[in-house]
Amino acid sequence: MSTLVGLDTVSHPTSDTTTMPKNQTNARTAKPSTTGPWVIDTRDIGRRPGLSRGYQRTAPAPVGFGLPEVVGVLPGVDVELDLLVESVVEGVLVSGTATADTVGECSRCLEPLSGTVEVDLTELFAYPDSATEATTDEDEVSRLVDDLIDLEPAVRDAVVLALPQVPLCTPDCRGLCPGCGARWVELEPDHTHETIDPRWAALKERFGGTEEES
Repeated sequence: MSTLVGLDTVSHPTSDTTTMPKNQTNARTAKPSTTGPWVIDTRDIGRRPGLSRGYQRTAPAPVGFGLPEVVGVLPGVDVELDLLVESVVEGVLVSGTATADTVGECSRCLEPLSGTVEVDLTELFAYPDSATEATTDEDEVSRLVDDLIDLEPAVRDAVVLALPQVPLCTPDCRGLCPGCGARWVELEPDHTHETIDPRWAALKERFGGTEEES
């Protein structure tokens, strides 16, 4: 798990393992639910800079954790969170990792794909009325709302950015044969399709035979 250099941790991180149904909003500035695996109550940490706490949680992936019809984390799949939450002057800093299983299909041969995505997180949640909150737009920095932080939007954004836009089963995948639609990897090396000059196609259809015979 990544840590931030320059902050002293004065409390020993503790483990908080929770599995609960999802009940979260996607808006970074909206009020989070008061419970759920994606929500952390920062009152458990305190506001003195340097205080910290570790969290290990399993949260169900909501809709939108990926690239539609390409690759992503299916709704309901477990997202493993391993986080350090630290109190800093301007708010609460969350760092750590999120890991989940992914599914998709190869963009060349359309074969099903499965794998794992692991992303590093470093997200500041600004205190209300802090200098950071006052000098940044709502979509630039996340906010604490009623001492709660909603992890879902930050994790979702990190996962989407980490996923390949053009997923491949192998780096050298040759894709599909344009003539028959079969995967090149499953075809014989000398696989070809007869190409007929359009000017002779009607004659072949009527009389049969090859282009040369016509």
